[in-house]
Amino acid sequence: MRKIYRGRRRPGGFTLIELMAVIAVIGVLAMIAIPSFMEAVRKGRRSDAFTALSAVQQAQERWRGNRSSYTDSLTPRPSDDPPGLGLPATSANGYYAITIDAADAAGYTATAAAVAGTTQAADGNCRRLRVRVTGGNIAYGSSDGAGDFDESGSNRCWAR
Repeated sequence: MRKIYRGRRRPGGFTLIELMAVIAVIGVLAMIAIPSFMEAVRKGRRSDAFTALSAVQQAQERWRGNRSSYTDSLTPRPSDDPPGLGLPATSANGYYAITIDAADAAGYTATAAAVAGTTQAADGNCRRLRVRVTGGNIAYGSSDGAGDFDESGSNRCWAR
């Protein structure tokens, strides 16, 4: 049986309590979704470092093919013939600063460090990524801003 409202209109719209419940649900979903989304973005942007470090590896092997040792310079030096590796000091998208930390006849160490002010600077234990070549063996490592590099098999920063 239908209710008949005499003298009053049928109530419509939302009550304040219903509106607050919807806002609370949206807030909880946002608290869960936004950090997960940002983690996925940071993980995807690590490929910028991987690409830059791969370019260093290839250039170092070309350099070593013509000389008796690897070089410690990314950018060209006037005294080098041919001049340096000729690579930029930042990754293609600008999320990482690339350096060659050490180089000799047996190997080299190259590091990609997240640039301050980018999303990658909040990438936890993956803020710095490193490739180390020693005697023909390659080791991949990662570290937070100042800690030691983790080169174990449980390192989750490097996709293998």
